[in-house]
Amino acid sequence: MRVLLVNMPWAALDHPSLALGVLKQTSDRWRFGHDVDVLCANMLWAEYCMERDPKLTPSSYTEVGDEGFMVGLGEWVFAEALYGTVRPDGGRAYLDRAAELGADVAIAAAYAEHADGFIDMLAAQITETGYDLVGFTSTFAQNVASLALAKRLKGLAPRILTVMGGANCDDVQGAAIFRNHPFLDFVVRGEGEDAFGALLDGIEAPGSQALDLVPGLCRRTPEGPRITAMRRSLTPVSKVPEPDFDHYFDFLATSPLAAFIEPKLVLESSRGCWWGEKHHCTFCGLNGSGMAFRSKDADRMAETVRRMVERHQVLDIVMADNIIDMGYFTSFLPRLADTGWDLRIHYEIKSNLRVEHLDALAAARVNHVQPGIESLSSRVLNLMDKGVSGAQNIRLLREGEERNLTMSWNYLYGFPGERDADYQAMIDQFPALVHLQPPGGGSRLALERFSPNFDRPEIGFSNRRPAWYYHHIYELPDAELRDLVYMYDSDPEGIGSALERSLHEALEIWRSAYASSSLTWRRTADGVNIEDRRSGWPPRTIPMGNPEAEAFTELLRPRRLTALSPSALSFLSSWRSQGLVFEDDGWLVALPTRAERVPWKIGGSLTPTTTNGAPA
Repeated sequence: MRVLLVNMPWAALDHPSLALGVLKQTSDRWRFGHDVDVLCANMLWAEYCMERDPKLTPSSYTEVGDEGFMVGLGEWVFAEALYGTVRPDGGRAYLDRAAELGADVAIAAAYAEHADGFIDMLAAQITETGYDLVGFTSTFAQNVASLALAKRLKGLAPRILTVMGGANCDDVQGAAIFRNHPFLDFVVRGEGEDAFGALLDGIEAPGSQALDLVPGLCRRTPEGPRITAMRRSLTPVSKVPEPDFDHYFDFLATSPLAAFIEPKLVLESSRGCWWGEKHHCTFCGLNGSGMAFRSKDADRMAETVRRMVERHQVLDIVMADNIIDMGYFTSFLPRLADTGWDLRIHYEIKSNLRVEHLDALAAARVNHVQPGIESLSSRVLNLMDKGVSGAQNIRLLREGEERNLTMSWNYLYGFPGERDADYQAMIDQFPALVHLQPPGGGSRLALERFSPNFDRPEIGFSNRRPAWYYHHIYELPDAELRDLVYMYDSDPEGIGSALERSLHEALEIWRSAYASSSLTWRRTADGVNIEDRRSGWPPRTIPMGNPEAEAFTELLRPRRLTALSPSALSFLSSWRSQGLVFEDDGWLVALPTRAERVPWKIGGSLTPTTTNGAPA
């Protein structure tokens, strides 16, 4: 069987699809010999639009697909191509509301002008190549473009089988997608490595009952639709092969997009979330039916990194894990550190890591982390079930600053049970924090399917409905949207609009001040000198004699107010007035960073520098 796997807009342009790379690599394990190709249709779309309108650059693509996700911008672009209807108001009602929420609707409207032509062109090209089956992966804003192409393919060549899978097809969502789009022959719900191969093998064995055994499969039969129950057990990650990314890098080698893109590898060393298994963060809908944490053998993962880096000559790596395996700090990360390569790695971490964990990250060239800070108020963090305190989050920001770790985080609010005082106490302290990495922004939490906030209405989100923009995208009744969509609207909880504005204003000041601010400490023969160069504060040197310096260093780790030494208590009023400590829920932690950065080796090539068993 000739199979084409398609990665539609609005998947990221700067790295290949991990899902399709893995499925491509699993093809040699299937019972029948299937010829599998992968199409970077997201990149074709970016090329197609840029050729027709020079202002539609890859950065515009990212603006629509990523930054416009929370208002459905990318999905809206392809809605007319899916339904073949013209919006009666030209989409004005949708565009006006999206613009009020900060979306760049002019760019989205410009993209929408080309959507139908692109789908026509792509469908014609695919039908001419003789593929038997076309499969789509759908995560985040890939649904509508995928559906539009699948529908067009079915209209041109009914013989072509169409199948869809991915995170947008998990559980009830996949059943709703299948139910409402008859041009889809199959929908695979849940993890696809085993199910997709079993589907292809079952198609190649007509008359057998094999398709009835494919877990999570939705399919059409002469007797009517059949939906197989999802599998309770999850795929062991030891069975997941290294992805095949040749199609992506071959495409990029001859594409005009190469002038705009710094390509990255995307790999996974684990699936699920070990914290979520114990305490599911109330707002998080990631993982869906796959929460159980599973990680790959550290030696095998190190070999994967070595092979992929050498094959593609790319040093930037995005780890798709929801959270790093804590065992990796003494296994996988040291292996990376020993290579001597100048890697740049992204990982998601938990924010209460110890100093030795951060040292291991820095040594392994993990220079970008997403720590899930979310808030600096311990009380609000407890409402989220985060398992960390505000002081621990501040300590991470401080220690990360010392190690040149870039930290991406967002300030969330709108939790049932939060109080104005939880935010005002933080806003009052933001001016002292401007030397630490600020959040990318602040946002009222959204209601995500599969999150505890969604699954447990008693938490406070009982009045929920599909997010407003879905009604401008899908021509479906509300009852069907309720099963199909991932994002929901609900009545606002928590702080009101006045304090919300104050929070945003304070965060913007922090973001503006960060680049020109520093607050550092250095040991001297007589104690400690603190150099304050924070925006909004007078430039000054604050000398601390040995008694005060010893007391101050107690706070390099978060300490309870009730556990401070008498000496520290005697200086506390002065430290507070000078903005040298952060205080929350009876805990304090020092704010100045070390003047000397924590050293770590920087390699400059792909040539290993050690012979102690590290990847060669």
